[in-house]
Amino acid sequence: MQWLNIIHFYQPANIDDWKIKEAVEKSYLRIIRALEENPKIKFGLNITGCLLSRLENLGYNDLIDRISKLIKNGQLELLGSAAYHPLLPLIPSNEAINQIKENEEILKKFFGLNRPTGFFLPELAYSSKAGQLIKRLGYQWIVLDEISKIGKLKDTDTSRVYLDRSSGLKIIFRSRTLSKSYPPDELRKIISPESIDKYFITATDAELYGLRHEDPTGEFEKFLKHPELKTILPSEFIKKEKVFEIIFPINSSWDTGAKDLKKNMPFALWQNNNNSIQKKLWELAGQAIKAVEENKKDKNYYWARWHLARGLSSCTFWWASGRDFRPEFGSLAWSPDDVERGANDLIRAIRSVENKKTKKDKIKAEELLSDIGRELWITHWNKYWLM
Repeated sequence: MQWLNIIHFYQPANIDDWKIKEAVEKSYLRIIRALEENPKIKFGLNITGCLLSRLENLGYNDLIDRISKLIKNGQLELLGSAAYHPLLPLIPSNEAINQIKENEEILKKFFGLNRPTGFFLPELAYSSKAGQLIKRLGYQWIVLDEISKIGKLKDTDTSRVYLDRSSGLKIIFRSRTLSKSYPPDELRKIISPESIDKYFITATDAELYGLRHEDPTGEFEKFLKHPELKTILPSEFIKKEKVFEIIFPINSSWDTGAKDLKKNMPFALWQNNNNSIQKKLWELAGQAIKAVEENKKDKNYYWARWHLARGLSSCTFWWASGRDFRPEFGSLAWSPDDVERGANDLIRAIRSVENKKTKKDKIKAEELLSDIGRELWITHWNKYWLM
């Protein structure tokens, strides 16, 4: 069995310290330790710039050093991304470029590497516009969810490498079924001498390994020692392919469903036309983007951008969706506190601008923020409290 596993390390830049510490202690250290104890095992790694900065601030320099050693030893292949985990198809190109370049700078600071060849779109959220931008910035390949090929699950041959006609990027497709399960458990059921030349591709949050799925019997560590298991890095997987099927991927994410596509809402978890809270959040985000873009010479421009980038995190919108992921080792995607955390960064981006001409815009944004807060908490107490 050939396992191509891409692990996504991410926590929002504005999250509480204890949540990062919990992810480190229950998941991140476990994954790194497992790789150190199994030198033949290798994974793809996406670790966002905002998380690296928080890890440094919290004193996890040893963890960063251990990750760096695994990269240098060839056990981890680093993927690029956007520093603060925004949904790239839903933000302006200028902001996307800013965040991708900042992420490159952070990766170079901690790991001494120039731009990686591969790119991990936050939430695997793809659009042709985003793909073209990523290619222009020098990346060569991306990973997408299998639904991105033709809008259906289980109809994509994930053992192949594809070519995006609109951007020229090579594409690896992950298996959603495997990735939404606990991969060590599912792969252990099918590993056999007959599967030796078969490829199985997964891409998951790192928190799956310990935080979301406790795995008290250590099935993850046991599986890594299986004699018939081989692992392969994404770049190695791509190099083996001689002919690439040319496709036009569709707008989608790693959680997009067929029903979302029928409604023409490929990013419904973050931008649902029927979700008035999300609509207001995106209106506030638009005002924040406008305030920052139109005041680049403002003396507080740095701080305005600092807050904007954090507020545009996908989590700001995801936590207002109300989708239930508890059967999939996830959570109920509803948290007024997390939504407010992101909204507060967006309003602070607007507040930070000193330009007196922005007074009316500031008042308008404050009124919108008040509307968001009121609807958010009324919805919480009426619908989601005690769920």
